[in-house]
Amino acid sequence: MSGPSLSSSSALPGDPPGGRRALTVWGIGVSVYFVAVIFRTSLGVAGLDAADRFHVSASALSTFSILQLLVYAGMQIPVGLLVDRLGTKKVLTLGVVLFTAGQIGFALAPSYGMALASRALLGCGDAMTFISVLRLGTRWFPARRGPLIAQFAGLAGMAGNLVSTLVLARLLHGVGWTAAFAGSSVAGLVVLVLTLLFLKDHPDGHEPEPFPHQGAAYVRRQIAASWREPGTRLGLWVHFTTQFPAMVFLLLWGLPFLVEAQGLSRATAGDLLTLVVLSNMVVGLVYGQIVARHHAARLPLALGTVLATAAVWATTLIHPGEHAPMWLLIVLCAVLGACGPASMLGFDFARPANPPERQGTASGITNMGGFVASMTTLLAVGVLLDLTNDNYRIAFSAVFVLQALGLTQIFRLRGRAARRERERLVASRVETVHVPA
Repeated sequence: MSGPSLSSSSALPGDPPGGRRALTVWGIGVSVYFVAVIFRTSLGVAGLDAADRFHVSASALSTFSILQLLVYAGMQIPVGLLVDRLGTKKVLTLGVVLFTAGQIGFALAPSYGMALASRALLGCGDAMTFISVLRLGTRWFPARRGPLIAQFAGLAGMAGNLVSTLVLARLLHGVGWTAAFAGSSVAGLVVLVLTLLFLKDHPDGHEPEPFPHQGAAYVRRQIAASWREPGTRLGLWVHFTTQFPAMVFLLLWGLPFLVEAQGLSRATAGDLLTLVVLSNMVVGLVYGQIVARHHAARLPLALGTVLATAAVWATTLIHPGEHAPMWLLIVLCAVLGACGPASMLGFDFARPANPPERQGTASGITNMGGFVASMTTLLAVGVLLDLTNDNYRIAFSAVFVLQALGLTQIFRLRGRAARRERERLVASRVETVHVPA
């Protein structure tokens, strides 16, 4: 990857110094996020096993992921406030404890209800990781390293997804449900020890200013002010429209679709899920470089990803044969890999629309978009499978409904968001010109 390394020590006055110590501390935070993503996506390779173990229908099976995502989405803004108030180390420590307890509980759950509660606990802990890792990066590295740090954090998450599809899937069918899920929870204990012993909120001499006590009225004002900005809402709908097809595929319904509807073996289906993750990592680097050089490419990349995803899904579902050809399934998985990187473009619309003091709130609002779409689609697919006797062609048609809704909102908001962004840019240039030397 082109560009300066993370360990470069050049910084603006007052910026954190970066360096090896920063890499070490930030690396511990990233390892927590890495393990959280493994646990988050573990159900995606165990969906069929979970249905057999708990004797549940497709719609009940989808409730696992829906509840997990519901908790995750609902925690985004509160977690941002917790990080500001308590610091990164305390929030990450709490997150590790919760998602590890959730993974152990899922391994040992004797009933569907207990398993459901365990996934909710996991989702709560998982929700505390990504925002904390981003904040840790801003505390330890110079400000201009921010985009690079966020990109690498996202790649760490994709690596966790890759471990889930490659390692946990084989472990599950080798040693069984309880041993696989309980054994994987050891990774949570390891990162918990590392966090407690070595993670630090900020370098010496770079303590943040104390966070003033703010009541509920302040929180409401922050959310309302962020929501009034067209850029925030455009970011939310870009995230909503782009992320969910791959999320639904990886999190739950991809493996059953490939095995039951397409007649593939579990090993081959697992390889295709791995392709989605690998494509995500490659496309993420490409999209990041393009947007860094050409800011106007944000919307074309997002729209192009949505249209490509819709076209390949439609081609796969309407294919006249009993099973789609392997080449088409490979293309489908490769295109789905672009959904995650495209969803990150939503933050590039929300960021310039809000001042620094509202960045966390705006990011939380944006981040909820894709997870709300994913929850809706997970439920819709499960219900439609039950109603149509496992007709995946009808069930996955729900994807097009959500994409149409999202595209409508994107086209409605794009003009206003662009005008507001231009106005801010002009005002910023004028203010810079009039600042005395």
